[in-house]
Amino acid sequence: QVQLVQSGGGSVQAGGSLRLSCVVFGYIYSSDCMCWFRQAPVKEREGVARIYTSGGSTYYADSVKGRFTISQDNAKNTLYLQMNRLKAEETAMYYCAAEPHACDYGFIQAAFRLWGQGKQVTVSS
Repeated sequence: QVQLVQSGGGSVQAGGSLRLSCVVFGYIYSSDCMCWFRQAPVKEREGVARIYTSGGSTYYADSVKGRFTISQDNAKNTLYLQMNRLKAEETAMYYCAAEPHACDYGFIQAAFRLWGQGKQVTVSS
């Protein structure tokens, strides 16, 4: 069964950086869209960044533009999220997700069927 396995994250002081990874495991898998979401306690899950894996086009939530970078290493079947100048309010559980064609619709949680297990990011102020 295809699955997404996340690593990275952790704790950092405000202004610091963290990196998340998401590895695709499975006998066969192909998706032209991968996305990072986050969810803080009592808040709605929100999209952070998404990427068209074939062409590399990227899109970011306004709140993270200029600070976060989504990227991929196709040879390693790995998706990354580099998070710089982190803010305390960005403390959340971060999830990667994959779904063919889902990038066409923006950050819509319900459009994604394949999810990583989530990794905590804690930013101390």
